[in-house]
Amino acid sequence: MPQTILGWREWISLPTLGISGLKAKIDTGARSSSLHALDIKAIEVNGEHWVEFKVNPQQHETTELIHCRAPVKDYRQVTDSGGHRSMRYVIETHICIGSDKFLAEMTLADRSQMLFRMLLGRTAMKNRYTVDPSRSYCASQKPAKPPSQIIPS
Repeated sequence: MPQTILGWREWISLPTLGISGLKAKIDTGARSSSLHALDIKAIEVNGEHWVEFKVNPQQHETTELIHCRAPVKDYRQVTDSGGHRSMRYVIETHICIGSDKFLAEMTLADRSQMLFRMLLGRTAMKNRYTVDPSRSYCASQKPAKPPSQIIPS
């Protein structure tokens, strides 16, 4: 069965978290996927461990914040590309790329100093995608702005 080709960056939506139009770096060097999250706080919901956090989805823009909640799947040590280790919450959420929708794990981390608000790691891509690093936006298109955000010319 032929696999969908992804470019080195794609538009991604996380519908369970209420996030659409998130530019993600497709990172075959990263094992885990990672989502930019601020004000991460562990909470209890009906006796279960959950996490509340805010997502600033747009590059170079800090005013839009989306408030999210998700059950905690794990809390584990992650080593970043610079070799620094930190403990991170892990959630599981639906990811949409083009017409594909699947469930995947994602770590939560402050990525405000990074160019991309999300990394899609190889565990989420395994047996689903082939990556062409010379291309961009192969499986997805920039989402249209909702009518309230369209400025008349």
